[in-house]
Amino acid sequence: MRWTVRFALPALLLVITLLVILYIKFAQIWDQYSAPSYAWASLQNTFRGSELDNPPAVVGKVEDKVVIMAKVESENTDWVAANLPDWQHAIYTVNPSASTPNTTLTTPQNKGHESMAYLTYIIDHYTSLPSTLAFIHPHRRGFTDAWHTDTPLHDNVDALRTLHLAYVRQNGYVNLRCNWNPGCLKAHRKNKHITAEVWQELFKEASKASFSQPGYVPGEVGAACCAQFAVSRERVLERPLSDYEGFRQWVVDTQMSDARSGRVLEFLWHVIFGMDAVYCPDEGSCYCNVYGRC
Repeated sequence: MRWTVRFALPALLLVITLLVILYIKFAQIWDQYSAPSYAWASLQNTFRGSELDNPPAVVGKVEDKVVIMAKVESENTDWVAANLPDWQHAIYTVNPSASTPNTTLTTPQNKGHESMAYLTYIIDHYTSLPSTLAFIHPHRRGFTDAWHTDTPLHDNVDALRTLHLAYVRQNGYVNLRCNWNPGCLKAHRKNKHITAEVWQELFKEASKASFSQPGYVPGEVGAACCAQFAVSRERVLERPLSDYEGFRQWVVDTQMSDARSGRVLEFLWHVIFGMDAVYCPDEGSCYCNVYGRC
């Protein structure tokens, strides 16, 4: 009996420990992927047929706003023109081939993930920017591909159709993701990608003097992931063209890989566009201000 108890107690403790770890991980996933809202929206969509899957078309002229994205040649982005006809479109193919049409927008180099397209658009249109610029990914929706898109069905069409443009112009910069996980949680703000060396390389010749002081790097860097955001023309123009050219040249010149250099910029877009190193607005206020989900 004693031997049974002696082995049973450690086994029980092990099981409890594993269950606690599983619970913590599940809770993180539950929050990060907005699982409750996704499940509820999916259920509604099942009974409403295609109402949410194919929202009614927008009728009207192209307005003073643009969607900017990077894509590989194999990705289908027809959903942009079909569902966002009131937005201008700047869709860059980062890996053009011999058969790529001459009319296709391309980037100088396939590096830095979406950052090369984002910066190329700003550089090429600096003197003729529309009033609102939305930078998004090429996948429209879906739990696996677009989990970071912060709408009930992770749908970028829904995100841009409900985006409060007046708030973008008022605030200058808005992250299209309000959920703090990942990026804004306290544990995420000690960012291993943003080192003093990286900060100096990027900002040493930038126009804002406080950024380029020798040895300076913020103690924390944080913003909700994942490089989908909107900015006003006025906020873009607060930096000279040379800053954006310098950021793009850093992507070209750095020895970092495509993925890692893109990740660095992902963590710094809010800083580039004038926000504090930690930009984590209250989730409830963010949903209300950005999308009207109050």
